[in-house]
Amino acid sequence: MITADLQSTMQKYPEQKSEIKVNTDFIKGIIPPIVTTVTKNEKIDEKAFGNQIDFMIREGVDGILLFGSNGEFYMFDEQEMESVVKMAVRHVDGRVPVYLGVGAIRTSRCKRLAQMGVSNGVDGVSVLQPMFLKPTEEELKDHLTAIANCISTTPMLLYNNPGRTGYPMSQDLVEYLAHNIENIVGMKDSSGDMTQTTEFIRRNEDVNFKVMCGKDTLIYLGMCAGAVGAVCSTANFVPALVCSIYDKYVQGDYCGAQKAQNTLNPIRLQMDKSSFPVATKDYANILGLNVGEPILPSKVSPEPLMKGLRNCLVQNNIIPE
Repeated sequence: MITADLQSTMQKYPEQKSEIKVNTDFIKGIIPPIVTTVTKNEKIDEKAFGNQIDFMIREGVDGILLFGSNGEFYMFDEQEMESVVKMAVRHVDGRVPVYLGVGAIRTSRCKRLAQMGVSNGVDGVSVLQPMFLKPTEEELKDHLTAIANCISTTPMLLYNNPGRTGYPMSQDLVEYLAHNIENIVGMKDSSGDMTQTTEFIRRNEDVNFKVMCGKDTLIYLGMCAGAVGAVCSTANFVPALVCSIYDKYVQGDYCGAQKAQNTLNPIRLQMDKSSFPVATKDYANILGLNVGEPILPSKVSPEPLMKGLRNCLVQNNIIPE
């Protein structure tokens, strides 16, 4: 069970990190959780997937995350996932880093998926805390450590998404892992709580822990707090706008970054009216990207909501009236 503030953060890291050094320089910028393109009969559409990769890279993204929440990882079996990983790594061809999202519940399956990604050339692995369960701190620590240890020379990012899993990763657990497990080098924080995000940054800045914002509406504020970038679903369909928030910020154009954020926010907030995660594909299809429909039981947004998405793009000068 542990706790008591994770046993005073495991007595302030009595275990020492190994001597293995993991490169983290590439972990930064805007990384879209790419939608998984499918045909009408729910088979992977390789051509559309390649087109989507090319579109986002051309528009300036700094990486590609396979099988994030918006990639519908929960809908695909391991064989399908491996085929997508192989295809993506081959198609990206080193232009940007490729990350693999791992969101299975069972530890052994997470390890298998992480190892599959690494063996096929991904640059990093992002691991969501198990959904549906509510593990103790000790169980979660052991789960994440086991996954990290099986890919010990590959960077692993934690993915904190309490809204989808029903519970958060605690500050004490993240601090312990960041200071003890050499290849747990950062995280995506989708809590939407800036106090949490800033504390993840503050408590781990001494080990160069890379925190990425997981809320598209908080990219600018995350950067102000010290985040190194963001993982953004909206970068699937308006990547140039999303990238401009990050790019302007790092160039010192803070007013320009905030203005771009203000343009993005109503587009992102309109998505919440649809069921999760269908609006990402809806927006992409409205813009002519032809990414296919969501996997059943998820469905394309009904026409009144589609009209709202279109109107939002018009109102924010993404498409003409």
